[in-house]
Amino acid sequence: MRALTSSSKPFVATVRRIGARIEQFGVRLGERRLPRFGVVAGGLLAGTLAYGAVLGGHSTAVVDAVAVPLGFSIETIDVSGNSETSEIDILQTLWSTGAQTVVSLDPQFAQDSLEAMPWIERASVSKYYPDRVGIELIEYRPYAVWQRGETFTIIDREGTAIVPFTPGRFDVLPVVVGEGADTAAARILDEMEEFPELRASVTAYVRVGDRRWDLVLENGVTIRLPEDDPIRALAEVARMDHEQNLLERDILSVDLRVADRVVVKLTPEALERRDAALKERKAILKRQSKG
Repeated sequence: MRALTSSSKPFVATVRRIGARIEQFGVRLGERRLPRFGVVAGGLLAGTLAYGAVLGGHSTAVVDAVAVPLGFSIETIDVSGNSETSEIDILQTLWSTGAQTVVSLDPQFAQDSLEAMPWIERASVSKYYPDRVGIELIEYRPYAVWQRGETFTIIDREGTAIVPFTPGRFDVLPVVVGEGADTAAARILDEMEEFPELRASVTAYVRVGDRRWDLVLENGVTIRLPEDDPIRALAEVARMDHEQNLLERDILSVDLRVADRVVVKLTPEALERRDAALKERKAILKRQSKG
């Protein structure tokens, strides 16, 4: 809005005098009965004064000085669509625009101010004369927690950063890690819907080189998916786990990055046991060959 200039000061004084006269005139009106036409004409005159102040490009304070005595002060604010944003924060943002009356309120400026708030994706502001404002909001929907280094951020399905993550009710959101994980999360999470048991055991989806995913399970096992056709690889893991309890064994990782090949890496303990078993088997075979 245009700031007041020295040339605007006489107008301010005039506005104040008009406001005082309107109040005095209102008292006198209350002491006598006027024809309906007179009341309507008075209302039109008052509205014209306020509207003229707006068209004249005067500041919010000047417009409010005219509009407040005329009954255009904002008395009721209807808010809908907010769940993560408190009404107190919404009202504070509205008041921060400087408008105190419906006349001076700039809906577009108020909308832009509201949409600058963290959770608000879209806002619509409507004026209802003489004293009511309606605010309709659409908030971002939390979809996942995106980790970059030591920074954790709640994002929506498109990867838009909403607010920093703090432990609490959003702990149930899936965690995606690494550069590019924010915008690629929706696709892998949609694909995981076909494997609910496997998805339930994933603690983190790690984006590697912004090309493919590693899945980190609750038991520490890492599933290394290929860049192309990860669904095929997921289906293979699910099959092997169902038939052989693959993911419950003493393994560190299941590598499916090469098509038609599954590479399983054992834990050090499992590897030691395997080596011991192989040595024992060789010893048995050697004894049998001598006998």
